[in-house]
Amino acid sequence: MVGIVLASHGGFADGIAQSAQMLFGEQDNFAHVILKPDEGPDDIRGKMETAIASFENQDEVLLIVDLWGGTPFNQASGLLEKHPKWAVVAGMNLPLVVEALTQRMTKPVATAHEIATAVVEPARDGIKIKPAELMPKSSTKVQTKAQTAGKKKTIPAGTVVGDGHIKFVLARIDSRLLHGQVATGWIPSMHPDRVIVVSDSVAKDEMRKSMIREAAPAGVKAHTVPLKKMVEIAKDPRFGNTHALLLFENPEDVLKVIKAGVDIKTVNVGSMSYKVGDVNANNVLSMNQEDVDTFHELEKMGVKYDVRKVPTDKEGNMEAILNKAQSLLDEQNK
Repeated sequence: MVGIVLASHGGFADGIAQSAQMLFGEQDNFAHVILKPDEGPDDIRGKMETAIASFENQDEVLLIVDLWGGTPFNQASGLLEKHPKWAVVAGMNLPLVVEALTQRMTKPVATAHEIATAVVEPARDGIKIKPAELMPKSSTKVQTKAQTAGKKKTIPAGTVVGDGHIKFVLARIDSRLLHGQVATGWIPSMHPDRVIVVSDSVAKDEMRKSMIREAAPAGVKAHTVPLKKMVEIAKDPRFGNTHALLLFENPEDVLKVIKAGVDIKTVNVGSMSYKVGDVNANNVLSMNQEDVDTFHELEKMGVKYDVRKVPTDKEGNMEAILNKAQSLLDEQNK
């Protein structure tokens, strides 16, 4: 595995590292070092060397620094002279670091050079402006070409594509729907070509639908559909070559679509935000009695649970979580 070091003037690298690990969870062979105002070149170089020495393997190292020509860059470049398999990337931002961690996670045999090449475009693409018309023309042209290239002709109804059955690479309950942990963790791990948010309420909210479309990473389409439409999609043979990642806000919606014929065998339980009347079953799952009862009903129907926020998390024990939630609800109702 490639070791990754973030280095910056001041606390920038610390903050980027904290943000990245909120999305991916704690990372091995990942370090962040900073140059303080009262320190010099030898100090930051020493911190880099100490960080790299802590890695399991020092053969492949990627150093990501804040500024081309700055002290962290110069010292990282000095280290590179004795280690031709290492690489240095300047211009650190969160999309760049996210892509580096994604590449490392999904391509464990990738080299530092390969990851360095792969992070450049996502780092550039992470710079966007609202209103969109403020984007420089060159950027707008690139986006327009990509959007045009992505358009496909409508397939006539009744056409059977592939085996005629949509593939669900993941069905996830997450009250935040499409956010950082999904975009940077689950999508690279599961490789869907389409994300489908299944929600009657969100399907009626144009602003939320727009935000979901914009949150999808490059190359993945994001759609928001009501429950009835999801049932139609699941039965439509035109989606036979589609690999979809489904996002639900709650277990009740999952139960409804399964009863209507959507073939979901495993549900990833990721996050359920607190609502009035809920109890905190753990630090990310809040439930009421209906939620607990619904999970039990799904289990009786043969649905399996995968309790993880991000792919790298250890799988949680759903039975223990439901037992705790029920105990807290019983205590609350006394």
